[in-house]
Amino acid sequence: MYTVFEDVDVITRSVKVVNASEKTLFLTRVMSACLDMDNRDFEAVTLHGSWARERHIQTVPVSHAKLSVESVRGESSHQDHPFMALKTKGADDDRGEVYAMNFVYSGNFKAMVQNDQFDQLRMIMGIHPEDFSWKLNPGEAFQAPEVVMVYSAGGLGTMTRTFHDFYRNHLIRGKYKDKKRPILINNWEATYFEFNTEKLIAIAKQASELGIEMLVMDDGWFGDRCDDNRALGDWVVNEEKLPGGLKYLVDEVNKLGMKFGIWFEPEMISPDSNLYREHPDWAIAIPGRVGTRSRNQYVLDLSRREVLEHTYESVARILRSAHIEYVKWDMNRQLTDLGSLALPADRQGELSHRYVLGVYEMQERLTRDFPDLLLENCSGGGARFDPGMLYYSPQIWCSDDTDAIERLGIQEGTALIYPLSAMGAHVSDCPNHTVGRNTPFKTRGEVALAGTFGYELDITKIAKEEQEQIPQQTAMYHKYNDLVREGDYYRIASYRENHFYDCYMVVSKDKKEALVTFVTVHARPNYHSLKVRLQGLNPNLDYRLEGEMENECVYGGDLLMNAGMLVPSEQGDYRSYLYHFVAD
Repeated sequence: MYTVFEDVDVITRSVKVVNASEKTLFLTRVMSACLDMDNRDFEAVTLHGSWARERHIQTVPVSHAKLSVESVRGESSHQDHPFMALKTKGADDDRGEVYAMNFVYSGNFKAMVQNDQFDQLRMIMGIHPEDFSWKLNPGEAFQAPEVVMVYSAGGLGTMTRTFHDFYRNHLIRGKYKDKKRPILINNWEATYFEFNTEKLIAIAKQASELGIEMLVMDDGWFGDRCDDNRALGDWVVNEEKLPGGLKYLVDEVNKLGMKFGIWFEPEMISPDSNLYREHPDWAIAIPGRVGTRSRNQYVLDLSRREVLEHTYESVARILRSAHIEYVKWDMNRQLTDLGSLALPADRQGELSHRYVLGVYEMQERLTRDFPDLLLENCSGGGARFDPGMLYYSPQIWCSDDTDAIERLGIQEGTALIYPLSAMGAHVSDCPNHTVGRNTPFKTRGEVALAGTFGYELDITKIAKEEQEQIPQQTAMYHKYNDLVREGDYYRIASYRENHFYDCYMVVSKDKKEALVTFVTVHARPNYHSLKVRLQGLNPNLDYRLEGEMENECVYGGDLLMNAGMLVPSEQGDYRSYLYHFVAD
């Protein structure tokens, strides 16, 4: 099945397998897309990483050896990504041909490309065949997920903007699809598990005075959850931490003029939990074997109707109990020990796919039953940042690594396919909790601007000069977010490639406004000002550079794109600069 989209250079492809025979069949391999063509000395572009360093770009020649990108972790994963692009040799952001595939799926996948003995090329993408089997009785059908296929004759940049437009206009749904998201502050890196009502209200009070619009209460509010070794599945408010209960806390936060959000990890169960003691068979496990624990937790078997119903109602009951307007839906471990006590032996190979379908069903019900809810998906950071999740939530937490410099590479790889409006990005404290780096508060804010924008720190403890910058940053967000969210993204320079500086820009659809972000990562001695050639402007328009100068400068669009603009060379690492151009 093919769908052709008139407004973008996109064709989606999927496969439906129907058993028209009178026998029971077992489907063991189904690729959603297969592309055969002549080899043109292609290079493959893929995204790789790990926890806290997701989606870094890799480019390698296509050869006679198989190049495979895959996950059998039950999720699209931190390590590989369900994306592959083939570009003609020498193609870059501005020129060359590109053929790209992205899988609309959140589970096990395989993408592969290879030249054969006749120098013909084949690229495939679909559900990973390892441990996959689907029983098809006579008359039954199996619908495979879709692959989004993009063609670009204008290099990787055109490919990127095609993906962005396609996902913004044809995949993302709901109230916040085309709407500015509230600026939130999350208490995780501020308090971890050590918080109570008084502490959260103190954070909210300070935040509300500085222009922040939502408080999000992260892990630790339920059961006896005092660390990450217990209580997952016991979705009952801990009133020792939250005297008066959840509604009291939410009402107090609302009185400050702030919205309230909450964290869940609904798909998981702790061995040390009331739920596991009552229903040990609800965890995915192989009978007779000691289960593998990751973060001291197991995964609920969402292929079972009773487990799915209980899990969904546990979340919905909390959401109905107070005025909650945001949910961060987390998944912090992969699927292992694949076994379901509810599936017969000849259907055990269906577990991983049925699990993903269970997650989709719960999130579809959530968005239907709570249509005003802002849902943000998360999986230990960015392990499930894929189009399947983006269909249910307009934003996904990009990475648990919030360091501004690390985020340059992570956000570059993510923005290669996904719109900036989808990337969860926060300003966090320093030294950074992941890498220990110190970066200027200004830089942290301007890097997070290329995403949903929020805060992840204890606002009551940061330095006064940093507190004083927050109203400036929230004003910056309100000024530029429509442009960032809706505009065309251009990659100007990559720190990943040059090792010194990073630069990208967003241009409005009518080309009358542009925002350029430049980050000096490593200062260099005895260098002149850098010359940066912009992209995407109208060569026939004049652009005024907003700034603090008495006489604002005006440049022709053709000059900015062909001759470029100068960025001053200043002392100091990790410095960022914003340049806002408006057509006269």
